[in-house]
Amino acid sequence: MAYTACPGLIPESTKDQVRQYVDQGFNVGIVVGIVTPCGREVYAYGKTALSGGQAVDENTVFEIGSIGKTFTALLLADMVERNEVSFDDPIEKYLPGGVTVPKFEGQSITLIDLATQTSGLPLIPDNLPADEKSPYADYTVEQMYEALAQTRLIHQVGFRYEYSKFGMGLLGHILSLRSGMSYEELVVTRITNELGMSDTRSKLTPTMQDHLATGYRDGEQFPLWYNPTLAGAGDLRSTVHDMLTYLAANVGLINSRLYDAMQVTQEPRYPIDSTMKIGLAWQIHTRGDARIVDHLGATGGYYGYAGFVKDKQTGVVVLTNTFHDVSDIGRDLLRTATTQTTAPTNTSPTSP
Repeated sequence: MAYTACPGLIPESTKDQVRQYVDQGFNVGIVVGIVTPCGREVYAYGKTALSGGQAVDENTVFEIGSIGKTFTALLLADMVERNEVSFDDPIEKYLPGGVTVPKFEGQSITLIDLATQTSGLPLIPDNLPADEKSPYADYTVEQMYEALAQTRLIHQVGFRYEYSKFGMGLLGHILSLRSGMSYEELVVTRITNELGMSDTRSKLTPTMQDHLATGYRDGEQFPLWYNPTLAGAGDLRSTVHDMLTYLAANVGLINSRLYDAMQVTQEPRYPIDSTMKIGLAWQIHTRGDARIVDHLGATGGYYGYAGFVKDKQTGVVVLTNTFHDVSDIGRDLLRTATTQTTAPTNTSPTSP
């Protein structure tokens, strides 16, 4: 796919903030990208590693953490559209018969409860290893089923929003079982191949390995957080180039079979607070007439932000190889880009 460069979309104030974060040692490298009807612009500053690293760019690979939850939600919406599952299906319908599933006064958790974070499941399974360096890598499906059996729901299902990595991880697992593919195979087959996102995977390809940025926390190298069992909660690596494609598809700048399912994921469903609601994984912020749809992602040594304003067909991605929040950079850029007059645009969607 050919992309149009559109300089001037990222203001000097954003670039100054990026340079400040890196120069003051908060972040090792930061890549910022924006996509609009005019085209794309990327600004990168810093390195892939403190010692011997290369300059980061739009093809640098980072972990995207919980931004991956939006991929899981999209898989669900797509499978509903294909009539493979229904939103209101109880989760026990797709789990092995011997798995004990928690209920509240006979009420089952459904697939949409998992996707909207209203299942009542805890943030993480109670039996997750207390290993900061690698909390998920050795966690097994059997352990997940054990944790599920031991969970006691304390209120009505669908009653309130409670962020749950456990719930989104379980959703990814269920969709994997239903499709007969691993979570990564499902993402690649249904999403990234469809959109031409060749550098978005769970397992690093040789090309991704060559462009991988080393993660850091508190000035020390931090390993990748592989998460095979709870992959639906966040087990993807990607680039700003690929993520801009993903956002472009979400706002309709790219023609895609996934467009209708993407719109379903963006529908506000449950309140989080007075100005924010949850869709399917996506968080929807209302500020006056503006509606920002976004998600953060963080792992041991990485941080990321992905957000868009659908009405303006504008999306922003910020990725860094440091456990230091960069969401303010992304949200500020998105607000700036969608509240000012921009260059003449070409709104015709392209095909991946």
